[in-house]
Amino acid sequence: MINIDTYKTILKPSEEVIFKDRGSKFLGYAYPLINEENVKQLVDSLKSQHHKARHWCYAWQIGVEDVHYRVNDDGEPNNSAGQPIYGQILSKDVTNVLVVVVRYFGGTKLGVGGLVNAYKTAAQLALESSKIVIKTINTQFQLSFEYAQMNVVMRIIKETSADIIEQIMEMKCEFVIAIRKSEAEKLQLALEESRHINWKII
Repeated sequence: MINIDTYKTILKPSEEVIFKDRGSKFLGYAYPLINEENVKQLVDSLKSQHHKARHWCYAWQIGVEDVHYRVNDDGEPNNSAGQPIYGQILSKDVTNVLVVVVRYFGGTKLGVGGLVNAYKTAAQLALESSKIVIKTINTQFQLSFEYAQMNVVMRIIKETSADIIEQIMEMKCEFVIAIRKSEAEKLQLALEESRHINWKII
């Protein structure tokens, strides 16, 4: 990773990419991933789109500090599909991403070595066709304060370059704000100095 509070991911779904070997076609797709529940939905969508294909193999990874990942060979020999796909996710150093490779069987068996190369290459092409972006890891704070403190709160937000995620402005105001993890301590100190703001990290 580039820094303690940044990570790389893809901006939007990739274009379809194709790798061919001895009659078999391997179609590669990369998707930004919000949570594990998205995986089934995205894979099912490809199964509907390519219902005549033989295999829909994939790998995904979510998280930065607390990383979760899974690989799926979908009937191909063990570790010949999902693991090579996941290897490309690691190679590109991206997270919050799903890569799916759809195989149309061409009549000739490729052997484990051929499969590893094909799934790896299709995954690589899918990720290379994606726009990779750097995002920050943020810490969120929940603030609660009287409306009279609004100017103080807005000054702290401006000085620390925090972002307002949610806000309720009545006599008693509540904000949820986010700030880069590396800047969180600075915001915490500013909030501690202002004794009229109740806050907690969420």
